[in-house]
Amino acid sequence: MPGAIERIGIIGGGAWGTALANVAASQGREVILWAREAEVVEAINGTRQNHVYLPDVPIHEVVTATSNIAAACDAQVLLLVTPAQHLRATLSAIAAYVANGMPAAICAKGIEEGSGALLSDVVAEALPDAVPAVLSGPTFAAEVAAGLPTAVTLACRDAGAGEALVAALGGRAFRPYLTDDIAGAQIGGAVKNVLAIACGIGAGRELGQNARAALITRGLAEMTRLGEALGARRETLMGLSGLGDLVLTCTSTKSRNTSLGLAIAAGEDAAAYLAGRSSVAEGAATAGAVLELATRHGVDMPICRAVDAIVNHGEPIAGEIEALLARPFRGEGA
Repeated sequence: MPGAIERIGIIGGGAWGTALANVAASQGREVILWAREAEVVEAINGTRQNHVYLPDVPIHEVVTATSNIAAACDAQVLLLVTPAQHLRATLSAIAAYVANGMPAAICAKGIEEGSGALLSDVVAEALPDAVPAVLSGPTFAAEVAAGLPTAVTLACRDAGAGEALVAALGGRAFRPYLTDDIAGAQIGGAVKNVLAIACGIGAGRELGQNARAALITRGLAEMTRLGEALGARRETLMGLSGLGDLVLTCTSTKSRNTSLGLAIAAGEDAAAYLAGRSSVAEGAATAGAVLELATRHGVDMPICRAVDAIVNHGEPIAGEIEALLARPFRGEGA
């Protein structure tokens, strides 16, 4: 691992990938960003804008976009910013181009459907010689791209690689906090998206601010139970990638997942709503994967179960709300 990172490859040209490109470029790094869509590549290189995913945000002049995924892998570190459910396929496409020992930082938030695998496990399987890391926390891409103050968790078990990543990306406005708790950073980022859908549904059904506070707090308890069952540390789940991201996502309509919940509460079909958006609300796919993982480890997650029932199985909202309200009383630590 080099002492200093000068060239960063970003795999994924959506809003978050574009925002991270601006972060890295603002710290003086050379950035090459791979995007699947030709119009995104042309717009970034020609107009310094990503009109499809992050309009009206100027893109730093040292960022180069490419449709050649191998070229983006010609770097000292990769930031993996494809949607969680497409990560495995993307890794298969780049595996031949990733150097041994290269840090690969997961910047998506989710759990793989079907397998119930954490994304770090997907990276370990597809890129066994890479050094996995996780970048997660309370972030809206437009604010990060605009240089507004942001703090995130950067998780990496390799201390040298983690410190090099912090040095490469960290600055006055973008502040990574380092940990070795890869599981905790991922569980927080994945589960909060499911809980944000619940909060959106609650807001759309006018359940009130008390209900939203209850969903956030009891949702945090669900997140913590699952995280600890997977070896995560409570301090991580109470930090930026857990509680911090949960609060941001559940309290703003800028959140794609909260907006999905609002749409469902208004009577829209979840699949139709998602199909009509260029950006991805990860919580819809993650809900079922979270439950699969929770069942495997014997963890009770009633709010996440209700979201999965509504979003993925068409269960009536009123019935799921009633089922949550009819649960037996118990101690707060349970």
